[in-house]
Amino acid sequence: MSLLEDPIATAGLVAREVRTGSRGGATTRIAVARRQYPTGRADLWDALTSADRLPRWFLPVEGELKVGGRYQLIGNAGGVIEECDEPRRLAVTWEMGPMVSWLTVALSEAGDGTVLELVHEAPVDPEFWTRYGPGAVGVGWDLALMGLGLHIESGAPVDPEVGAAYPTTPEGREFARATATAWARAATADGDDPAAAQAAGENTFAFYTGAPEDGTDS
Repeated sequence: MSLLEDPIATAGLVAREVRTGSRGGATTRIAVARRQYPTGRADLWDALTSADRLPRWFLPVEGELKVGGRYQLIGNAGGVIEECDEPRRLAVTWEMGPMVSWLTVALSEAGDGTVLELVHEAPVDPEFWTRYGPGAVGVGWDLALMGLGLHIESGAPVDPEVGAAYPTTPEGREFARATATAWARAATADGDDPAAAQAAGENTFAFYTGAPEDGTDS
């Protein structure tokens, strides 16, 4: 089953940016993704924060869903809700095991729709960054933003089994290739060596699709 008729066009709906930052004296790298959705800000906010709607396009969530409370996405990250300014801005820590990073989602009205800006800031592991670059988190967020788009457009839930298998389908591989390449370009724009960024993009593509991590799969 195909989720998208045109995976390349869907990948192109997201604008991507990579920045270098710092927290507590440690260097961070920041992945930024922006996409406009054809719905009002209140509806998009509800899709992002409602415990009833999150599983329809992302993952089930549990916990104390208020500022200062801890949330847990089932089978994925958890953390602390640091800021909740409905329907404008949500900021949380993004914790997986001992690794802590920071996620912010901001919504702004734009014409007949709403622009979502997702900012994920994480401490740099130089070896991991060299191997995968920003696409390690970026492609995952691209897949999530794709699922959100399908849900917003149809109102229907995305089948989690179909979503999980999507990157291994021909259309999913096209999508992963396009998004991994786009994140490599964004890293180059932030100052990464172009050849190294491209190699990291190939490794990211392999990670998400199961292809050999040597850049030979096309």
